[in-house]
Amino acid sequence: MGKLHGVVIALKDVISYKAHKLSAGSKILENFTAIYDATVVEKLLAEDAIIIGRNNCDEFAMGSTNENSAYGNVLNALDPDRVPGGSSGGSAVAVQAGLCMVSLGSDTGGSVRQPADFCGILGLKPTYGRVSRYGLIAYASSFDQIGIFGRNVPDITLVLEVIAGGDNYDSTAASHALPLPNRSALEPEKERKFRIAYFRDAFTHEGLDPMIAEQFTGFFECLRRDGHTVEGVDFEYLDYIVPAYYVLTTAEASSNLSRFDGVKYGHRTADPGVDLTSFYKRTRSEGFGAEVKRRILLGTFVLSAGYYDAYFTKAQQVRKILVDRTALLFNDFDIIILPTAPTTAFPIGEKIDDPIAMYLADIYTVYANLTGIPGISIPLFHHSNGMPFGVQAMTNRFNELSLLQFSHLMMQQYKSYENPYLM
Repeated sequence: MGKLHGVVIALKDVISYKAHKLSAGSKILENFTAIYDATVVEKLLAEDAIIIGRNNCDEFAMGSTNENSAYGNVLNALDPDRVPGGSSGGSAVAVQAGLCMVSLGSDTGGSVRQPADFCGILGLKPTYGRVSRYGLIAYASSFDQIGIFGRNVPDITLVLEVIAGGDNYDSTAASHALPLPNRSALEPEKERKFRIAYFRDAFTHEGLDPMIAEQFTGFFECLRRDGHTVEGVDFEYLDYIVPAYYVLTTAEASSNLSRFDGVKYGHRTADPGVDLTSFYKRTRSEGFGAEVKRRILLGTFVLSAGYYDAYFTKAQQVRKILVDRTALLFNDFDIIILPTAPTTAFPIGEKIDDPIAMYLADIYTVYANLTGIPGISIPLFHHSNGMPFGVQAMTNRFNELSLLQFSHLMMQQYKSYENPYLM
């Protein structure tokens, strides 16, 4: 029997599964059938996993609430009037509600960790390049990474062990990275104490819910009491993270989504007009939703002549500064801790008409994607409103072993929130 014999797994609707429907939550890929297996799907099937179905998501993985799908909203199983987070909201709820044991999503700026936070489960984004992206519909190619939802750390570790590794079809997939963790290595040495950093400005940010900030203060005291080192550090680039992220990802999206033109596959306008340009315009206007159009337009603008250096080049410079600053931090610390999201899951429709507020809600998650480091949301707490929220932990590139050891320890020692949907 394979390592995943009998394990029921669901896939986000951006991961190719041969001979099955694949739409990225978009009308422009309506009724499209995948013609090959993604590398991760091949690896799951080779270990006898049972793939039960595909999960709804924000269109082309663009969104933080799962309100942007052509199929309609995903509902949070703990409170159907609240969003489940996005863009991998369907994959998160499938695990939350016990419809599968684990699920796969994709994380471009928090799209695994944030819905995991809103749904009270674990959500892991591996290091960029740890898992092949072959067969993943591209949003922003230098940010996208396939991630894993689960109920416990050993399950996530086993799935990562199966799907990680190099791939001849993906030049960004690292074949000679640090060794993969396995379940037998999850228990850290009893005497090991972690060196933990947190960004001071992140916990005084005006957008952070006061109760979340208060519970983190108590959590840090518990960690210190148990012998871990916890220090606040100054990180002066916090306000640059979200703008740099949205400049770069929308630019890449503008390029990646240019292939959806109605010529070879997917939606094609019934009224093609008199010339090829009109055909493209009408097909793409009908097929793409409002949020996808907004990001394509923004990305095309920042790549345009006269604005490229002012926006795209400047954002790349910010990204390089962040990467270098992060490398220095990991010389002194094992773990960086941040909130996963500034609030708990909010009511459906509350922010849908304010895209800027929606983008700013990604302030704590996009950092890991800009720098390529692994991150995980660990469900440890619950709010007075009854909704869960977690701790986001991050380690240096390809150091998932320490990240999963830390997460396993936190789940054993500090978890105070019990999800009634997890049997």
